Order: sequence, then structure tokens, then C-alpha cells
Amino acid sequence: MLALEHEFTLPMGFMDEHGSLHRDGTMRLATAADEILPLQDPRVQKNPAYLSLILLSRVVTRLGTVEPITPKTMEGLFAGDLARLQELYNEINGLEARPDAVCPECNHEFAVDAVPLGA
Repeated sequence: MLALEHEFTLPMGFMDEHGSLHRDGTMRLATAADEILPLQDPRVQKNPAYLSLILLSRVVTRLGTVEPITPKTMEGLFAGDLARLQELYNEINGLEARPDAVCPECNHEFAVDAVPLGA
């Protein structure tokens, strides 16, 4: 059965304005709209690196008791936590798959890297 939501624990945790750390959360599978609509955002057009912040803010459905989860929330993550969420996004959305390829000249098989979120 397809899991639509995935639990996670951040290595460090998001620190809110009161100094509380929020480490546990939930991420849902991304939709086509999640990947396409942020491309129209002026922040992404100005700085393509901002895409991952908007994407994650759309698919992270829970982060401790933080509400709402916005791109500004994602801006406040520690770098290690952002990297963990990017890895989880790639993993649950099937972007970590490395299809095998074969060299047409020598028939050597090798893995092909997919372009992951945040690359």
C-alpha cells in the first residue's frame, strides 16, 4: 500500500520565536502542482535555490506545534535539518532511484544519478 505521509525527526530541530525546539514532523508525497506552481513565484525566479524552501513548505504537513508552515519557517531551519528534509523529499518521491545504464560501446553497466531536490 502506498504511504502518503511519512514521519520524520530532524537532527537538530526548528527553533521557534519562544526558543522551543520542534523536531518531529510529517511530510506528504508531492503532487505535480507542488513542483510546478512554485516555479511561478518571484522569489524562485530571482533565486532558484528558494525553490526547495517553497516545495518543502508545501509538503511538510506537521513540524511539532508550528503553524502555519511557510517558506519563512523553512528559512529558519538549521542547514543540517534542511538537508535532511531534502533527502526525505527525494526518497519518498522516488527521486533517489538510480536507473541502470549500459555503455553502448563496452556494455559496462553503471548507475545514473537523478537530479535531486536542492542540487
